[in-house]
Amino acid sequence: MSHWWFNGEYAGGEVERTFASLEAIFALQGEQITRAPLSHVIRVTVAGRRFYVKRYVGNGKSAWRRWFGLRGWLGPQRVRSEWRNLRAFRAWGIPTPSVVAYGIEQRLGCFVRGALVTEELRETTDLSSMTRSNDPRLSDRRWVAEIARQVAAATRSMHAAGFVHNDLKWRNLLVDRSDPPRVYFIDCPNGRRWWGAFRDYRIVKDLACLDKVAKYQLSRTQRLRFYLDYVQQPRLTAADKKRIARIVGFFAGRE
Repeated sequence: MSHWWFNGEYAGGEVERTFASLEAIFALQGEQITRAPLSHVIRVTVAGRRFYVKRYVGNGKSAWRRWFGLRGWLGPQRVRSEWRNLRAFRAWGIPTPSVVAYGIEQRLGCFVRGALVTEELRETTDLSSMTRSNDPRLSDRRWVAEIARQVAAATRSMHAAGFVHNDLKWRNLLVDRSDPPRVYFIDCPNGRRWWGAFRDYRIVKDLACLDKVAKYQLSRTQRLRFYLDYVQQPRLTAADKKRIARIVGFFAGRE
């Protein structure tokens, strides 16, 4: 059994014909962007617009993580989670790519394959690539302050809803060339809601993932300003200082 959803905003033209079904998606040829054991991404151009097609052919990186074959029946598919999470971002006012189409194929109730199509965000670069190329914008304190403010606000919105990204790295944050710049959140198949102590731990992990690169690229003052924007407070409390210690030490010995 297959389920395929198509965004009506793209209906009535070449885009709809290209992404009409899961079968059509898996027949597409395009520029290879990434490849992993269970998924890969290609980029295709349709009617003068570029789209990213992420195709999944499995549901776990190992037999253990697939629960010895049971995860296809019992676990949430990554492609479905990613689609839902991108829609949740929109609901929370977090800029993210437009979802064009999405779908999965199941056999006897078990996940077989799936795909997600998003439209390319033009004139954008991920923050990780900017660090590798020594982009001069990272030396512009006004530009950095605006980006940090937006990331802090979006992260706060997610966490306030009980949602944790689980892979909140600089490579998953796109910025455009507008003035002021705009930040977009992408690639979130592992995000989900957590509760209690589990949520607190995952929130620290999200913030630690952001700080993992920030500590090499930004000043202590800039990092502190980001945290204060995140908690919406003028100064640190005793609880904040404890959390910051956990954030800074989260990846200790693992880098």
